[in-house]
Amino acid sequence: MSKLVSFAQKRGLTPYRKGKPALQPQRVRGLSPFLGKAKLVPGVRPGQVRLVSTAIAIALCASAVQLSAADRADKGTARSEKEMQRYTQQIAGTDVEFDMVPIPSGQFVMGSPPTEKGRKPDEGPQHAVKIEAFWMGKCEVTWDEYDLWTYGLDIQRRKLTRAKPGPRDVIADAVTRPTKPYTDMTFDMGHDGFPAICMTQLAAKMYCKWLSEKTGRFYRLPTEAEWEYACRAGSKTAYFFGDDASKLGKYAWYDKNSSEHYHKVGKKKPNPWGLYDIHGNVAEWVLDQYRPDFYAELAKKPQPVLEPLAVPTKVYGRIVRGGSWDEDAAKARCAAREFSIPDWKIQDPQIPQSIWYLTDARFVGFRVIRPLRVPDQAERDRLNLEPAAKDLIKE
Repeated sequence: MSKLVSFAQKRGLTPYRKGKPALQPQRVRGLSPFLGKAKLVPGVRPGQVRLVSTAIAIALCASAVQLSAADRADKGTARSEKEMQRYTQQIAGTDVEFDMVPIPSGQFVMGSPPTEKGRKPDEGPQHAVKIEAFWMGKCEVTWDEYDLWTYGLDIQRRKLTRAKPGPRDVIADAVTRPTKPYTDMTFDMGHDGFPAICMTQLAAKMYCKWLSEKTGRFYRLPTEAEWEYACRAGSKTAYFFGDDASKLGKYAWYDKNSSEHYHKVGKKKPNPWGLYDIHGNVAEWVLDQYRPDFYAELAKKPQPVLEPLAVPTKVYGRIVRGGSWDEDAAKARCAAREFSIPDWKIQDPQIPQSIWYLTDARFVGFRVIRPLRVPDQAERDRLNLEPAAKDLIKE
């Protein structure tokens, strides 16, 4: 058993700690319609994880088998860039799904020129970057998707229907979940179809970890370079549609048209690669640590630089991109950079403060990507692509 636990820990799984499950009065969202009005269902203590057992070892083996005929027919299955298509990812055991669009490999110039209106010094010097192919979420992650992980709604559904967990469920159930939020994190701005907000980068990464185990596909946050490349969609202007900020309202929710709240995803016009709300609505987490001199370092390297990433080492100074409903047009530019600060959780009443929630970052959310080339575990660990045990320590 010790070897099994050690193996599971390397995959980011945490052994169960003793304690009785609690009953949580929580509306069951993301379940089949006949369960939609359930009010009180058996749950688990937020943040609690399942026992690492022999069943997990069996599940890990099962996940390594060859693709079934159904999987091969899935539009999300591709062995080469030419085979990549748009696809809809169903989250097993729920009625929740989301769309992924293919982003072609290519090269672009990252950053902004000195003449760009609203530019800041950390957006330069410009440098050439080469990006590998990946899929990206058509929209930002919504509460419908995010709450499945946060509240364990998929587990609750299985209990209500007396359904047995599948091999992927066993692994996904062992992924750490956040503690219960102390308040409604929508702040009465809307839930169904609206972007999830107020999560730390750690929470966003842990959701990606859970989603990966749940679906059998590797999902993660984009790097800063991947995000800007996808946002630009081949453009070289301040916004993917040009330099005229007066046209931003057709494509984005920002401070001039948002009425001081976020909006349902996918209601504005998309960029040429089919991404909605890539400008505005909520700022989106990327993997990188903010370093004001990082671009200068990259500009000195042989060009183009392949898949650059400022590997995060500190809790704060993690980057978000795209601007938000609460910010001006300049923050929504393709090259604009923002980063996390302690004030984003200044109202958090907990001592120590939560590692999962940013009470004052009502403008921060995220979207997921899925790289065509799946990295091995050594690369994931080296680049901090997934949450590690040390990340779970309180600040």
